[in-house]
Amino acid sequence: MWVKICGVRTVEAARQIAQLEPDAIGLNFYAPSSRCVDEETAAAIVNELPECVEPIGLFVNHALEEVLQTAHRLNLRTVQLHGDESPEFVAEVQRAGLEVLRAFRVGEEGLGGVAATLARYAELGIELRACLVDARVKGAYGGTGKTAPWELLANGWQPDWPPLVLAGGLTPANVCDAIQAVHPWGVDTASGVEAESGQQDEILMQQFVDVSRRCSI
Repeated sequence: MWVKICGVRTVEAARQIAQLEPDAIGLNFYAPSSRCVDEETAAAIVNELPECVEPIGLFVNHALEEVLQTAHRLNLRTVQLHGDESPEFVAEVQRAGLEVLRAFRVGEEGLGGVAATLARYAELGIELRACLVDARVKGAYGGTGKTAPWELLANGWQPDWPPLVLAGGLTPANVCDAIQAVHPWGVDTASGVEAESGQQDEILMQQFVDVSRRCSI
């Protein structure tokens, strides 16, 4: 089970995570978010990570050049696009040599929008590293603590679509149920391992990583 902890914004948290060894962390560059990190701190965080923990840059409706330049300066190989970026925008990011983790916000309306977008990606030759599915909450781009529709994803995610990373309200207490219900390729958490918004709790992070891996066996 691929495990990602998103919204890391302090060097102290990075040092704790280095010991826990999830597969990836998320560095959030979306200014309105309480989890936003400045580039200088992000560079210090990256320096604390072992090779087995990949830093991923999270962007929401940023300009293309900003995405590419930030990724280049921090030596990121993967970016998470979490806004309303067009398929053509995603294609440009991929052409620049970056892998893309594409976020989709899904509610009870179903997966029709995801299907249409992925079909357009195929037309443009885009090969996503994975799709991250979060809960749809009006006016928010993620990090709300709301769970995604597990049953809908379990029944509707197609085998020929990119790998599914399940996000949205996952905690140490519910991630095992989520894995058993949806059978995703990976899981992602932010608020579920925080003592308060933007501040990770070491014990919760340890529990999340341990439970996620144990329940995927």
